[in-house]
Amino acid sequence: ATATDNVIVTLDVTAGITISDGANVTMAPNIGVASDGSIGSSSWIVKTNAVNGYTLAVKASASPALVSGPNSFADYTETVLGTPEVWSIALSTKEFGFSAYGGDTATATWGTSASCGAAGIPAVAQKYVGFQISDKTIATRATVTPTAGITTTICFAAAQNAIYAPSGTYTATITATATTL
Repeated sequence: ATATDNVIVTLDVTAGITISDGANVTMAPNIGVASDGSIGSSSWIVKTNAVNGYTLAVKASASPALVSGPNSFADYTETVLGTPEVWSIALSTKEFGFSAYGGDTATATWGTSASCGAAGIPAVAQKYVGFQISDKTIATRATVTPTAGITTTICFAAAQNAIYAPSGTYTATITATATTL
């Protein structure tokens, strides 16, 4: 005689997500009477086991984002509001904006460069947009990430065009949020 019994084993794997600390940024070179542009960058590594992936979004704590006391740089002005474009600012303006690149950024949206630029000049293959106080998605993935995670770099650019920004130390607080889908 034989008797059998099946045992069902159940394991729940909880979805989780982590984001590394992005480094604080000191843009270079300084803007002044001899230099009209400045760039900088920071990066985050996002790791998730969420079956539907994640989004990474950024926002500024204030509008305009880059301020020094009563003085500020305007948030970058796009031709089509909210649509990233090649960096260009109008005469008699000073503006601050951002772009992004990495394994999960859309090159059609953000451009094809794997660099933020050099010598204070944004990379010509990158597309920029102005900061807002609401989230703007810069990276997304529809699957689990590798265990090493996915790196996304944010590029910051500031420039003055035929106008001087008043001297001072300008700061912006930018928040990155990684969310499981």
